Amino acid sequence: MSESKGGDLRVILADPLLPDGIETLRAAPGLAVEDHTESDREALRSALEGASALIVRSRTKVTPDLIESADRLRVVGRAGVGVDNIDIPAATRRGIAVLNAPAANTQSTAELAFALLLAAARRITEADASIRAGEWRRKELRGIQLSGKTLGVIGLGRIGAEVVWRARAFGMRVVAHDPFVSADRASDLGVELASLDELLPACHAITLHVPLSEENRGFIGRKELAAMRQGSILVNAARGGLVDEAALAEALGSGHLGAAGLDVFETEPLPADSPLRDAPQLVFSPHLGASTYEAQRQVSRQIAISVRDALVDGDYSAALNAPFEAEDRDGAGPIMGLGYRLGRLLAGLEDAPPSRIDVRYGGPRDGVLGPLAASVAVGFLERRVDPPLNVVNALSIAAERGLEIVRVRTQAVGDYTNYVELSAASGRGRGKGRRGMVVGGALMGSRMEPRIVRVGTFRIETEPRGTCLLIRNQDQPGVIGAVGTVLGEANANIAEYHLARRKGGGQSFGVVRIDEELPAETLRELEDLDGVEEVRQVNFD
Repeated sequence: MSESKGGDLRVILADPLLPDGIETLRAAPGLAVEDHTESDREALRSALEGASALIVRSRTKVTPDLIESADRLRVVGRAGVGVDNIDIPAATRRGIAVLNAPAANTQSTAELAFALLLAAARRITEADASIRAGEWRRKELRGIQLSGKTLGVIGLGRIGAEVVWRARAFGMRVVAHDPFVSADRASDLGVELASLDELLPACHAITLHVPLSEENRGFIGRKELAAMRQGSILVNAARGGLVDEAALAEALGSGHLGAAGLDVFETEPLPADSPLRDAPQLVFSPHLGASTYEAQRQVSRQIAISVRDALVDGDYSAALNAPFEAEDRDGAGPIMGLGYRLGRLLAGLEDAPPSRIDVRYGGPRDGVLGPLAASVAVGFLERRVDPPLNVVNALSIAAERGLEIVRVRTQAVGDYTNYVELSAASGRGRGKGRRGMVVGGALMGSRMEPRIVRVGTFRIETEPRGTCLLIRNQDQPGVIGAVGTVLGEANANIAEYHLARRKGGGQSFGVVRIDEELPAETLRELEDLDGVEEVRQVNFD
């Protein structure tokens, strides 16, 4: 164990780190590295007293009680991508930055996904087992050629994009589904964008590259598997839980799916009673996506550099959370809060994924456009991407998704001394392409309280908080009453109802604040009402 010198910043290793990372830390001025990889929980807790940084992999759980014992901790570094073992809210409350190594395993995971596809297509594991059993089953083990086939890629983040390049090198046509990737980004990758319903039956093979959330657990279930092409291949090297494993076993057993390749599972290790164990034409690997020497070396070095830069240079640009409160940023907190809620609003209204969002600020504050743009990006992308977003990393992740955030300083609008307006657009460059939805907000009074003041061409004033229904309808009698009836039958309590009317346009726009989010069937019932043209639901909290 390394002993720290007087005045050194102590870095605690709770889990093993490769030598490249350790040497990077030790070479930095003022850092002392202590190896506690063999320490028990209580010894680790004791070591964290006075320490500046903690580096973990997946084994060590960074819980609130562990964080509380670290009185001077500034950084928690995760040597890997996932941060499920770190309580990020607890760290943020203590002003501790949480860092990870998001890009280090990109190549290795993409290669493994493609290896599973190749193994499934050419029945490699069956062929290997048959030879070891003394067989020679050349005629029976006929596979499929990938060249000329169509690959469906669901999710065009870092790893999905790398899989696309490999598929194109194999002569495959690539169709992708990612509702939040722009047409420009898809064009750069050479892929065709499609809805999930269009993609499933069109592809000879499908590979998943999306994060796991409660909303998309079981993303590929019986309905989706049934919609897939007869004899097609499914690959999942992303997250366990995305695929309904019982339904997948049935689809393979019936012969509807030709094969599958899995590196991740809902429960790991795979339980002895899992139906997948007896499923035919299934290639397994035990969560090996990042398990290459190169990936582990890059992970170790990347997290060491991020921790070093944070401690030595005060550079927290790699943080997944913001180790500060927005209100501390030169009084820009209320403006950032407004931008965040406008981003949420725009995301709820804009169907087509834009390639650009223009962020306009009219007000007295200089230097606020950067934090404001980042807050808008957080609000717009927050429920759509992984890892967790905040004002530190939101703009770089938006750029990865092909979304440009353009900052525009304007004059104050009307009587609003702090006005923020967002407009979505497709196509590159200012003023080019399709212009989409426009939303605007302002800060009111001496307390700078946020208000939504514009939605499209409607002028309205409402507070952006809680769950709101946005209803566009014909300006005719009975609509408000009918809306109230449907909400009453759904046991939805109406807290507020704000209405705006378009002069001469024959249309009205309502903002209805309700206590809880409505299910999809109630939203459809509202849209089916006479005179109602569109209903959207947005949660601002």
